[in-house]
Amino acid sequence: MAPRPLLLAVPNVSEGADAGAIDAIGRAFGPAHLLDLHTDPDHGRSVFSLAGRQGELAKALVSGARAATSRIDLRRHTGAHPHVGAIDVAPVVYLDKATRGAACAEALTTAALLADELELPVFLYGDLATTPEHAERAAIRAGGPEALARRMTAKELKPDFGPPHPHETAGATLVTARPPLIAFNLDLDTDDLELARKIAARLRESGGGPPGVRAIGLYLPARERAQVSFNVHDYTRAPLALLVEEVRRDAPVAEAELVGLAPAAAFDGFPDDLPIRDFDPSRKLIENAVRSLD
Repeated sequence: MAPRPLLLAVPNVSEGADAGAIDAIGRAFGPAHLLDLHTDPDHGRSVFSLAGRQGELAKALVSGARAATSRIDLRRHTGAHPHVGAIDVAPVVYLDKATRGAACAEALTTAALLADELELPVFLYGDLATTPEHAERAAIRAGGPEALARRMTAKELKPDFGPPHPHETAGATLVTARPPLIAFNLDLDTDDLELARKIAARLRESGGGPPGVRAIGLYLPARERAQVSFNVHDYTRAPLALLVEEVRRDAPVAEAELVGLAPAAAFDGFPDDLPIRDFDPSRKLIENAVRSLD
């Protein structure tokens, strides 16, 4: 019998400072293999990169979500990254088209279990969105947890699974199945937040930038820098090297940062003179990280 497909998942939790909570949540994801953990107190976020077989990954995601909902209270949350949930997003990632169906099935199973076992409202987004308004995460997150509660009460937002109101302390969760997405940050050598926001607005797809690029400008108190934070949906159409070049047109860049994993080809042509914080190719490139499971 052929082995069940290997899938990845990249749950994002809304905690970036409490090391004890982050460690407990990471251990709760333990049925899956932890490939990488990225934690950022300025963003108020931790990103776990997991690997597991179809039929196992959904259980691991629910286990980690249970730990997150018990340890994170959004009413006390601090951090600059947009969010609406303690376990804010839980995408299941397929590495090739042959495993897309398995990823979709695992994502839907995850959504149903999060709703049934943890009483979390779950919104499907991206390719699994059931309405055009839910295709983009930003449309669901607009205004944060308080706005989410108001919009759900007004029945403007209806979850695909779970109760019609947010969890009191854990909010809601967004779930999809998708190919690899690159979360990539550029720290500017300036503390000018408005400049970072202007650059982000120019480079996001909705502002006329490259296809599949989402971008926001943030201020990082711990580093005393502004940052342009990207999600790159298709690096072949929006190469990381191009984004660096475009940002450098308007501001000096101090360093880059990869959040989670990325395909090796995404770094083709990347400028040699720009450091990437804590970048270890054996751990941060998908091909190498997955190979370590053999």
